[in-house]
Amino acid sequence: MLPTMPTPRRDFLKTSAAAILLTTLGAQILRAGEITTDPILLQLIQANDEQIPPFLAQQESRLGHRWIGGILDNHGIHTVAATNGMLSKLAAAVCSPSSKYFKSETLIASLRAGIRYILKAQHPDGTIDYYATNFHSPPDLAFNLEVACPTCLLLRASAMPALVALSDELGVFITRAAVAIAQGGIHTPNHRWVVCSALAWAYTVHPHPSYPARIDQWLAEGIDLDPDGQYTEKSTTVYSPIVDRALITVARLLNRPELYEPVRKNLEMMFYYVHPDGEVVTEASRRQDRNQRTTMGRYYYAYRTLALLDGNGRFAAMCQQIERGARPSHPGDLADYLAEPELLRPLPTATSLPTDYAKLFTYSSLARIRRGQASGTILGNHTTLFSFHKGSAVLDAVRLATAFFGKGQFTSETLEVINGRYILRQKLDGPYFQPLTKEQISAGEHTKMAPNGTLANHSRALRTRSNVQSLEAVVSIGESAGKFDLAISVHGTDAVPVVIELIFRHGGVLHGVVPIPNMADAFILNHGTGRYVSGNDTIEFGPGQADHTYTQVRGALPKAEGSSVYLTGMTPFDFTLKIS
Repeated sequence: MLPTMPTPRRDFLKTSAAAILLTTLGAQILRAGEITTDPILLQLIQANDEQIPPFLAQQESRLGHRWIGGILDNHGIHTVAATNGMLSKLAAAVCSPSSKYFKSETLIASLRAGIRYILKAQHPDGTIDYYATNFHSPPDLAFNLEVACPTCLLLRASAMPALVALSDELGVFITRAAVAIAQGGIHTPNHRWVVCSALAWAYTVHPHPSYPARIDQWLAEGIDLDPDGQYTEKSTTVYSPIVDRALITVARLLNRPELYEPVRKNLEMMFYYVHPDGEVVTEASRRQDRNQRTTMGRYYYAYRTLALLDGNGRFAAMCQQIERGARPSHPGDLADYLAEPELLRPLPTATSLPTDYAKLFTYSSLARIRRGQASGTILGNHTTLFSFHKGSAVLDAVRLATAFFGKGQFTSETLEVINGRYILRQKLDGPYFQPLTKEQISAGEHTKMAPNGTLANHSRALRTRSNVQSLEAVVSIGESAGKFDLAISVHGTDAVPVVIELIFRHGGVLHGVVPIPNMADAFILNHGTGRYVSGNDTIEFGPGQADHTYTQVRGALPKAEGSSVYLTGMTPFDFTLKIS
């Protein structure tokens, strides 16, 4: 039977895992001398303190309001997630002797109001709502438990009775939530591991055998890591670091060291997904971070944990790279370091990160080539076939399209390496359809149209095809010393318009190109070599070709965000684009 209420604090302390963690927390928090001299904690305490006033100002305080104590999200809705984040910040401050809010009665009152809000917002079945899309949601509850449990342990480790009492109130929320999570379902692959992490935390706060039993059910499915080191969702800046953290948590709290191994493999792979400026390759993601611009910051916890656990110098070097781009210089939440003091140990000696490589990630249909400041990405199964970074100059995408029956946007079915070149292919056909036979019509299959005015798919399947046209596009990409050549061949039906689009990131200046009338941020490269200059960095591209001005071909993707340069031709089309 699952628990319904948390045990008293004295029973909690009897559990060895919880007692060990609580003792560690207490020692870390109460030895003020150590904390005030640790530079990482000092930076994080100061950064955390700076976030307190905005939270206090946002917290709902209108008397009689239904959601008093809650925090609004970006859409103006009081949410458990936003309030839970605030509680973590407030608890870290009020429990840290070096914080100016240490033992603050104002923060204690805000904590009390916030905890009572999340208890009120929690449904009788223990779940909460994620108002953007999910309601009575166990997985969203799990994300919140990953934050609430360390907060609870932090409050329980305090010497202040008022904070210990608040930990008991928060413990009610946690236990109700754990019951719901241990019984509830999930939506996406990463939810499984977040649920496991939440239950591991809940087991540390209030042990119950049903929690590790449920964790074992999910783990029995196997970790969804491919041989490249990538998780199913291929979400390099959102869900991969979430999964890494979740697996580390289960490994640490429940002594499952085998769960560190997929994290190691993922972190090793990510060395090759980073551009010279620290931006992460996101094009292959199957989730909302696809084509987003962001950094490795979310991986800091995993890299630091495994650097310290394994004495891994390359992981330490990635930590340092992330630190150089973060403020404060040690990223992460103060609660992470208070809940896991081992993170405060000095990193091992850093070794060099890879900056000269060519790597094929077969399971992601992606290749990464880096030569110092030049960084190229080749993509299969994607409308972007190539992207290129050179210092601050960024070519976000090269795309190819043809005016072939409204379906000529190039997306390669495969990515192969043949004789050192990366090969992308697409084969298309364009049929016409014959009348239905008398037998088909008599059977009730009369002429059917789709709502958009074309033949419906089920009608097309019944009709004989004729006048079939075909088109094959092959892109062969080679590289030497950071210079790329894209040999583009489109053959089959003759006189089909072909368009190559180079999409440069806003912020630089184009040279050698001609603006397209009545179209913003759009240019033609008629001949010669074009240049894109950003700061001290220049990308050169060409030669130019402009056989026509039909750049927005029917069925192709619309012009992308950025400055687009077009090259055009007609089939049969053989052209080599050079980028350096």
